[in-house]
Amino acid sequence: MKICGDRECKSCGTRWSYYDSGSVACPECGSVHSVGVDDPTEHTDSPVELDLTPLRNKVDEVTTDELAREAAEACRAYTRKRGFIDTGRLKPLDETFVAAVELGAVAAAFARRARPSDAAELYVLDLLGGADRGERPGHEAVPDAFRAAFGLAMADAVDSYQRDVRSYLDDNPDEHARRLSGRIRDHRKRIEALDGDVDPADANRLMHAARDLGRYINGDENAAVTADNWLSGLDGDVL
Repeated sequence: MKICGDRECKSCGTRWSYYDSGSVACPECGSVHSVGVDDPTEHTDSPVELDLTPLRNKVDEVTTDELAREAAEACRAYTRKRGFIDTGRLKPLDETFVAAVELGAVAAAFARRARPSDAAELYVLDLLGGADRGERPGHEAVPDAFRAAFGLAMADAVDSYQRDVRSYLDDNPDEHARRLSGRIRDHRKRIEALDGDVDPADANRLMHAARDLGRYINGDENAAVTADNWLSGLDGDVL
């Protein structure tokens, strides 16, 4: 959405940046009656951080089931507030966001299982150990129990990014980027139609294609080639 980044409180006259606070409420008096004092700019991101340290500190105190439920909730709260357009600039599809989406999906799947395997438990704990730093196991380590959850997580992360890519391209047209975006959309829909039950390598390719599309839009011409390469590895799987 397009918003005015610089705000002025009607009650006390305080000025502040919405981009810094993420709120239209005055930081001085709390009034929600404010006006923009600059031109509206596309902006979808919010100043939010993912900190899983409190959960990691509880590893020896609670069951992994409980940790998984809390981790899924924390990741959902984080990803709901995230966006990828910052004051009119398209941001990358960063690893912290991708890891948060994956941990949210995998942890929820773990919590639903009656008797999860040791491999499934270790995978959840590995994700919990580094997701807020953008660290996650490679796709080749995904246990069979989480194959579908992983596939849907990558599709979800790509969908979230693509929504902002499309919005950005509305204001900054690029036909080649739109064609790549359309191919990404088609493969994402395929994964969703299969309920995520695809080879984790394919889901990983789709995420990298979306990331390289963002790099291309931001000026890296070579990234268009790598995005195309990622998608070419998927083209034979289209239904």
